[in-house]
Amino acid sequence: MSHPRTTNDLTTVSKNVRSLVDGHLEETGGLLRLSPTWVPRSFLQPGLRIKLHPDDTYAYGLSRGGIDERWFASTTECANEGREEDEGLSYVIVGRERFTLRDAVAECGADLIGSAIWDKYGKWPVYSKYFDNMGPIPHHMHQNAEQAALVGQEGKPESYYFPPQHNNVGNNFPYTFMGFEPGTTRQQVHDCIANWHKGDNKILELSKAYKLQPGTGWLIDPCVLHAPGSLCTYEPQWGSDVFGMYQNLVEGREVPWSLLVKDMPEDRHQDIDFIIDQLDWDKNLDPNFKDNHYLEPVTAEKGDGYHDKWIVYGKVDGFQFFTAKELTVDPGAKVTIKDKGAYGLIMTQGEGMANKLRLNCPKLLRFNELSQDEFFATEAAAQAGVTFENTSQTEPLVALRYFGPEVNPDAPAMGAHKNA
Repeated sequence: MSHPRTTNDLTTVSKNVRSLVDGHLEETGGLLRLSPTWVPRSFLQPGLRIKLHPDDTYAYGLSRGGIDERWFASTTECANEGREEDEGLSYVIVGRERFTLRDAVAECGADLIGSAIWDKYGKWPVYSKYFDNMGPIPHHMHQNAEQAALVGQEGKPESYYFPPQHNNVGNNFPYTFMGFEPGTTRQQVHDCIANWHKGDNKILELSKAYKLQPGTGWLIDPCVLHAPGSLCTYEPQWGSDVFGMYQNLVEGREVPWSLLVKDMPEDRHQDIDFIIDQLDWDKNLDPNFKDNHYLEPVTAEKGDGYHDKWIVYGKVDGFQFFTAKELTVDPGAKVTIKDKGAYGLIMTQGEGMANKLRLNCPKLLRFNELSQDEFFATEAAAQAGVTFENTSQTEPLVALRYFGPEVNPDAPAMGAHKNA
């Protein structure tokens, strides 16, 4: 029987998936193969570097906007208006059947994600994605847990890493504005919001832009304004899609007021003081902003034929929400990597094997095609060690993997790259 090539070749299962999960884990050595999860944004212009066929950029329809994101090991629904029912959710592929990773976690719980995360959260509370745009996006923030709870959502810290394999071109504006310049006053920000409908509200004039470099990253707290530039970004983050856009005009394109207040209580949608209070004033005006947020890779482990690096580390308000590593395995090399917890993995380059699962980083994907570049490793498999083998004679195998909260207490502290 031929192997399924597209989602059209699969039957969707929505309950009683545990037997499928158990059988698949036995076949693969503790890994769940995942299919690509594509997400559009109506207010952005796709950057065309996430290996989606250009004919499928608007696969959801022109009115939904172009696809500029691919989500990894996600049990989080995206918050798009008019979205598909399962938009943002990752699917596990077992033979000719598929089911969401969310359903698998709901049925298998600690057997997949470990007892610490399952007992505390009752779900896989994080996800990662590629975020890829042609130009900059609006100066915006993500609410913290307390603010998001006012509208029944969760807060969202996030992180960035700019994989070189997806940034052969920087697109139109590889600079990110972050926070406010020290000395910025509340009245200046109030005027920007009050002038929303009068043309460019000029909020970027109060901020500072940083040149983005492939192979580096940032850790972004909730309530901190940022206007991401045009590099393709790998973004481990909390499992939430809350945000507020504080910039009303980007490259001549209007940002509607509704995107400023979408995750604020309805009775506060015209309350400018409340809107400004969503911002953490001290963090936005931090004179040492780069020192407290900028990341460069730090070696986690290095040996014959491989190099494993921390690419996302550090804490937000003293808490480790997520971490991430980049593994490079040289041509013909083989290594077993042990980790402390479950993780989601995406290939950025090369081919090979992970335990008994075939890996192959695609050159181009159609919207509904399956791939061999993504999997979810259970906590048991990660702790026992996943064996990566590079079967290429010429090209390195490179993979990014992200972890859940409090999994890596030995991860470096912010600024560790200065001492590497």
